[in-house]
Amino acid sequence: MRKKVACYIFGAGEFHGPPPTPAPADFVIAADGGFVYAEQCGIVPDLIVGDFDSLSEPLSDGFGTVFLPQEKDDTDMVAALREGWQRGFRTFYIYGGTGGRLDHTLANIQCVADLAHRGGRGYLFDRDIVITAIRNSSVAFPSSAKGTVSVFAYSETVTGVYERGLKYPLFDATLVNTYPLGISNEFTDVPSSISVQDGTLIIIFPRNIQEVEV
Repeated sequence: MRKKVACYIFGAGEFHGPPPTPAPADFVIAADGGFVYAEQCGIVPDLIVGDFDSLSEPLSDGFGTVFLPQEKDDTDMVAALREGWQRGFRTFYIYGGTGGRLDHTLANIQCVADLAHRGGRGYLFDRDIVITAIRNSSVAFPSSAKGTVSVFAYSETVTGVYERGLKYPLFDATLVNTYPLGISNEFTDVPSSISVQDGTLIIIFPRNIQEVEV
């Protein structure tokens, strides 16, 4: 999934697979309990953000820290994304943002959709899948991609949806957020793409697939 300089965020949810390997130019933020996972992986965060209700021990000295009140409107993840956005990052890789409480997972999917709405991209990594979102944009996959890919309307109505190179193509389709028309499409050993002209789509695809430049 490596494309450009990015902001990595570690949340307090579940972690799967090998740990990521941020490049020196990337920025790493631990959101509250995500600090424990980063520490276990030998990753030193550039910033720690949270109300620290998920940490059983005090933080070590020497870390940049943003302390949040425990009673607040924003989640720790929202605050971490804001810190990364303010530092100029527009690509975000989020680990530990799924599993555990379902409401937190849904909140993080909303965060990914918000990034797309503002012209950024977020990738939310789960056990076997990646959840991302696009708005008035497109994504492309190589011919080597295998497995299933699903799209869901995040906006109330999403128009001008195209799915090319997949088993069930769409041409200038309209999707709504009350009917899962775009679930369980399949890669077909040819280059494929998904695009939308107006609206925000949530896209879910296998974690081992890398997008290609459009």
